[in-house]
Amino acid sequence: MKKLTIAALMLLLSLSLVFANGSAESAQAADGELNGTITFWHSFTQGKRMEAVQAAADQFMQMHPGVTINIETMAWGDFNTKWNAGLTTGDLPDMSTAQNTGEVAEMLNVGVLRSVDTVIDAIGRDRFSANALGDMTVDGEVYGIPYYSHAQVMWYREDLLDAAGLDVPQTWDEFYDAAVALTKDGVYGAAVSLSPNDLLGTRYLNYYVRSAGGSLLNDDLTANLTSPEAIEGIKFWVDVYKNCSPAETINYTVNDHATLYYQGITAFDFNSGFQIDGVRNNRPDLLPYVSCAMLPRMNADDPLYSAEATHIPLVIWQNSEHPEICEAFIEFLYEEDNYTDFLSAVPVGMLPSISGISETEAYRSNEIVQDFAEEEAIIAEAIELGSAIGFEHGPSAQAGLLANQGIIEEMFQDIIMNGTPVEEAAAAAEAELNEIFEAMVQ
Repeated sequence: MKKLTIAALMLLLSLSLVFANGSAESAQAADGELNGTITFWHSFTQGKRMEAVQAAADQFMQMHPGVTINIETMAWGDFNTKWNAGLTTGDLPDMSTAQNTGEVAEMLNVGVLRSVDTVIDAIGRDRFSANALGDMTVDGEVYGIPYYSHAQVMWYREDLLDAAGLDVPQTWDEFYDAAVALTKDGVYGAAVSLSPNDLLGTRYLNYYVRSAGGSLLNDDLTANLTSPEAIEGIKFWVDVYKNCSPAETINYTVNDHATLYYQGITAFDFNSGFQIDGVRNNRPDLLPYVSCAMLPRMNADDPLYSAEATHIPLVIWQNSEHPEICEAFIEFLYEEDNYTDFLSAVPVGMLPSISGISETEAYRSNEIVQDFAEEEAIIAEAIELGSAIGFEHGPSAQAGLLANQGIIEEMFQDIIMNGTPVEEAAAAAEAELNEIFEAMVQ
């Protein structure tokens, strides 16, 4: 993943001033009807989600003949690179999704987003989680609207555990022992995927460090990869990779990684409720044996915790000439029929970010929602307990950069492929992150 430099920062700052000071055309014709063209970037590349968003856009354009919504889709792993490049080329959307609240903090750091308070009030501010809105609030203004919510939990195969006489792991030691025991007969205990083009290595390490009461950021928002908890966590995941994971996953991204569990190749995985839909589409015969639990703890009697809860946001870009169209379209997306249709594209994978939806007959009548009610409740609890990676210190650009720069993933690769000592590799990655923080954070 391309790293940001001081020179790039100067370009970003100058361009953000151009965007902020540029004049915007009215998005409304003389009769008050919406009129204009907007571009919407999103990363819902799976068919059903893409289709649901496109159907809503088509209906909105029929209702407003003067409006054109051009939709561009891209993989999650490409989105951060795409918008950062757009800061220098001017190729930016009017509205978009963001990967997470951490990425919203990155966008705010370079001043490219508009406040969305007007839209939130129109939808109903009290319908949103105060915690979710708080993660995207700066100086009293909100800059991202949670579109759906999910959280990372531990997924396992009940049939494999039963056949081996194993209980669902509660601790990291139990997880490791079970993963080693289940690595046989073409099945791997767990995959450890470490492509620098994704955040999986950061995610794994964050689970372990948070369970030990630590953080990957210090209180002053500098990187913290050399604490005892972090060093122990790095060694733990290197051992899992060496003893339980397919070797090729060292270069796998999120989609490649998840597919291993979907196809029955791995016994454990850490993900959101998207696991259910993935298994249903790949190995429906395994669906009755798929379940989840809260993340493992250091000790069985430690309190439950959540290391990563995510609210996928919608944002409006500062450069948009037609923010009124963006606002009206976002309101339309949250109308009950449209919103339920979108969530049903990945039931239990995407949980509602507003109240009043999960209790409706249309939502509850979904077969997957009914069959996986217990798993949905576990994920909902993890959402309530958790925050984005690094947000235990509050919203910050450092948290977004921590997860989106690929530094921790490169550190793991260096240890595994080059044999670099853990302490040495961790210190180098920590120093590199702190250099990025110093250069990029205003």
